[in-house]
Amino acid sequence: MNLKKYLVRALHRLQKGPGYTYKELLVWYCDNTNTHGPKRIIKEGPKKKLIWFFLTLLFASLVFWQWGILINTYLSYNVTSSLSIGFKTMKFPAVTVCNANPFKYSEVKPLLKELDRLIEAALERILQPTPGNSSQNLSPPLDLELWNQIPLVLIDEHDKDNPIILDIFETNQTAVGNKTAMDNETKEKKYKLAVKLCSHQGSDNCTYRNFTSAAQAVSEWYILQSTSILSKVPLHDRIRMGYQAEDMILACLYGAEPCNHKNFTQIYHPDHGNCYIFNWGMDEEALNSSNPGAEFGLKLILDISQQDYIPYLSSAAGARLMLHQQRSFPFLKDQGIYAMAGTETSIGVLVDELERMGYPYSDCTMNGSDVPVKNLYSQYNTSYSIQACLRSCFQNHMVEICGCGHYMFPLPEGVNYCNNEDSPGWAYCYSSLRSSIKQRQICIDSCKETCNDTQYKMTISMADWPSEASEDWIFHILSYERDMSTNVTLDRNGIIKLNIYFQEYNYRTISESAATTIVWLLSSLGGQFGFWMGGSVLCLIEFGEIIIDSLWITIINIIGWCKGLRQRRAQYPAAPPTVSELVEAHTNLGFQHEALGAVPRAEALPPEPGTPPPNYDSLRVQPPDSPDSDPDTE
Repeated sequence: MNLKKYLVRALHRLQKGPGYTYKELLVWYCDNTNTHGPKRIIKEGPKKKLIWFFLTLLFASLVFWQWGILINTYLSYNVTSSLSIGFKTMKFPAVTVCNANPFKYSEVKPLLKELDRLIEAALERILQPTPGNSSQNLSPPLDLELWNQIPLVLIDEHDKDNPIILDIFETNQTAVGNKTAMDNETKEKKYKLAVKLCSHQGSDNCTYRNFTSAAQAVSEWYILQSTSILSKVPLHDRIRMGYQAEDMILACLYGAEPCNHKNFTQIYHPDHGNCYIFNWGMDEEALNSSNPGAEFGLKLILDISQQDYIPYLSSAAGARLMLHQQRSFPFLKDQGIYAMAGTETSIGVLVDELERMGYPYSDCTMNGSDVPVKNLYSQYNTSYSIQACLRSCFQNHMVEICGCGHYMFPLPEGVNYCNNEDSPGWAYCYSSLRSSIKQRQICIDSCKETCNDTQYKMTISMADWPSEASEDWIFHILSYERDMSTNVTLDRNGIIKLNIYFQEYNYRTISESAATTIVWLLSSLGGQFGFWMGGSVLCLIEFGEIIIDSLWITIINIIGWCKGLRQRRAQYPAAPPTVSELVEAHTNLGFQHEALGAVPRAEALPPEPGTPPPNYDSLRVQPPDSPDSDPDTE
């Protein structure tokens, strides 16, 4: 069947009435559509036609503008938060308790002996001693090699454009100290203590970390130096030097059930040494709380042994604790709280459950599998958290840039911790990396929040414990239970009592839901179309129909044009000659006739026998339609 005829019949079946030209098709659409404006354009007079054409064009533009806004709003994937309150039996949170001091000073003192002598001598210089009391007279002499790796310096900012930097242990420092000791007020205004960090020992590529107080500078310097020393100590030795569970946890009671240090899971935390987690849920099911109230919670009595603190490492005394989900790593430095010695601290807990929508509404993750940062805390078999991701990201950058890992974070496989001997410039590299906004932003962009999270809101109250009337018998009993001694070995400077419980069984769920859905989008689009144009979905179908009819007509016109082109090419197998080609052929033919006519008849040679006479008709140019040019007609 001819393709054009088939398409014409198909067009007949589809439209049943409209013409075969674009103009006739447009007139038919305006006359039959259910949209109000186009009908008035073809039925009104000339002036009203112009008005209705303008109004229809204006309102159609408004519809498309509103549609663009609605679609853009939908594709922005905004969310709304809703708060609901429920009541159920809840799992008791995991409770992590640590000592504010990471190591017993009696255990770690041999490692920090030289460091302590250096800081004591430096403090004497800072406090401006007299020449007779100078620390240079100490025996044995100080280990200045350890000092020169990360020294403390005094910066004279009397001339801010040309500050003078003075090492505390320089020989001329005594004279400077005696001079400035005369006027303490002037000294405080002129001198600042700073930590000098260099890319390597003896290098001029150095930076100075300034502090407003000498106490801050001394603490920061001691942490950096002790980090270098402790990073070379094996993990099992660090655990041994820390506070053991049986010495720290004196009493435990959960609800009406007694418990002891064996119900706690021990982990090593770089900031706080040995930490102990109750109800972590690693080896057994998490405990449920039967009722709200202090009598149904966890009660602990802890001994922090404050008399065995490292004097220059831990300036705060107490217990560090944190409430968190089961199987999650406790980041006490960020989310923990302190419990003060000599007090009873009561912590009432409220639970908030957060439910975030995933992609494309928010960039959260369910388990961290889609996060590009390798989670270094997975060696603890804990769940993903954004704190773990940020620290893992920093440690990875530390390894990549500095060539070693920081002591406070887990190590990637095959990497060692930084120390002054193996990596002399690690402190400079660490300080630069920690203050780098670019590196921090890279980690923030790489890490994601968890889609589901549980937060514990705490209400804290404290009271002195034990009271003066009861401290005698309480300390006797606790000393006997721990040391089997009738002598009192405990005092209120080391004793802490904790009460952790649910305030109420109501829990709040903060959940996200899509602010715009596909139903909202369709109803909004239809509302705008109906308001401005009086149309509906059927009107859109009619508009689609006119587009299909226009495509059919376009295809038919293209097919007709292609068929006409083939017919013209069949009529002229070769391209017809031009006028210039005809003139040139005619001129050449005349020249040939004159040349043949100029030969004398007497001198013309007779043709050889058997030679056919010359065919002069082949020199004549014949028109393309001449029958002589067709070999079939000859």
